Amino acid sequence: MVSEPESRAERKERTRQALLDGTLELLEERSFASLSLREVARSAGIVPTAFYRHFASMDELGVALVEDSMRMLRRMLRDARRDPSTKNASVSLDILLRQVRAHEGQFRFLSRERYGGVTEVRRAIAAELRLFSSELTIDLSRMPALASWEVEDLEMAADLIVGAMMSTVIDVLEVDHPGGREERAVIDRAEHQLRLIMIGMGGWRPTHHRTG
Repeated sequence: MVSEPESRAERKERTRQALLDGTLELLEERSFASLSLREVARSAGIVPTAFYRHFASMDELGVALVEDSMRMLRRMLRDARRDPSTKNASVSLDILLRQVRAHEGQFRFLSRERYGGVTEVRRAIAAELRLFSSELTIDLSRMPALASWEVEDLEMAADLIVGAMMSTVIDVLEVDHPGGREERAVIDRAEHQLRLIMIGMGGWRPTHHRTG
């Protein structure tokens, strides 16, 4: 059976993905700022000048890598935020753990570049996390128990949940023996944190109800 010839658009997309994948491999033990365009191009099997057919600059490549990685994280967090309650904390964290182990390269990149390195990459990560918090804020506002909450309170609760999840990602990546007791301890602690956040939300008095 003869396969259909690859179209120009398909070749371009394949090369673009090769650049992203090659960059992730180079980033296993290095920061994004330390990479050169030449070695990134080499990792994808193209000449440096061909790089510009796919990205205008290394900064643009870094932002694209953030967006691709965050798209995967977004799917995971969407499941985790559908019913933010104490009963689903364990399920949400199990989803998180599976995603981290299946895509360690992307998560290491995000955690390493979140507070340092290239400015545009750092800003892209921050923007994506703000978007996660905004989406979670909307979900929280639809919960009957939180109907009387002010937006600023909902936003603060969303930030706490997203922050706890991201901290868990970093802790999981630093575990020496995946699947062992240390990893289980990280997940148990994260579940405790999420439960405390949810319980605290249940007893919180909305801003406009507080006095003094």
